[in-house]
Amino acid sequence: MVASATAPFGSALSVLAQGPADSAPKHPFTGQLGLQLYSLRHLFAKGDVPGTLAMVKKWGLTNVELAGTYGMSATDYAALLKKTGLRAVSTHGDFNKLAEGADAVIADARAFGVEYLGCAWIPHKDRFTAADADKAVAVFNAAGKKANAAGLRFFYHCHGYEFQTGPDGTLFDRIAKGTDPALVAFQMDVFWAVRGGANPVALFTTYPGRFELTHLKDMQKGLPVNDPTGHAPDESNVPLGTGQIDYAAVLREANRQKVKYHFIEDEHPQSEKQIPRSLQYLAALKL
Repeated sequence: MVASATAPFGSALSVLAQGPADSAPKHPFTGQLGLQLYSLRHLFAKGDVPGTLAMVKKWGLTNVELAGTYGMSATDYAALLKKTGLRAVSTHGDFNKLAEGADAVIADARAFGVEYLGCAWIPHKDRFTAADADKAVAVFNAAGKKANAAGLRFFYHCHGYEFQTGPDGTLFDRIAKGTDPALVAFQMDVFWAVRGGANPVALFTTYPGRFELTHLKDMQKGLPVNDPTGHAPDESNVPLGTGQIDYAAVLREANRQKVKYHFIEDEHPQSEKQIPRSLQYLAALKL
């Protein structure tokens, strides 16, 4: 199943990589490129974890952001990543576990040897509130301090709902101003920023140096923005360059900001067919 999914893109990938299919893909930005493995959750669920990871490597990618271990122990999964030639750079931890003290989450992150530990969702009721943001500020500063002591860089991954208007700007502004830059960085999920009504380029310039990582995924044309839910249909993820996001402008500013890592994330049910197209787009993009 995995092998057949990659077959139609073999020649395109060779052009993309300018050499063997497993060499590093070309791209126009200064940060390193990787893949958020959640993109392939439907393939991992079928049980071929080694084959799915091998496909990622075949695309020319080395850096990955973790999203579970798919029934394997942390030790075995870490060994499989190493055997496949993949490098775990980043992982996300559950907010409630971070709030409980973060020790277990930090231990898991260290077991994989990642550089970055983050949080991608702040629990809340129907609408995210200033009180939710304030709770997150306290949790993130505390987790960031512990992560820093453990040799990790802590970050928050924006998810769209925090761009609602709050008492002093947006609720994201409240989080950004309340967290210590020395302890808490940010990961800009460009799709969710736009979905929530934010301007990614303006976010970069408003908070210079805070966004050290990104998620790159494009949004289907016509999907509404200014949406406070933090949700969207999986099918609304489209290959980079085919949606409504101006990625040339986003990545041009990301270069100015010296973003360290860019992870392609594609939540479409057939993401394995879209990711090679995104890689082709990045290879051809002029900034």
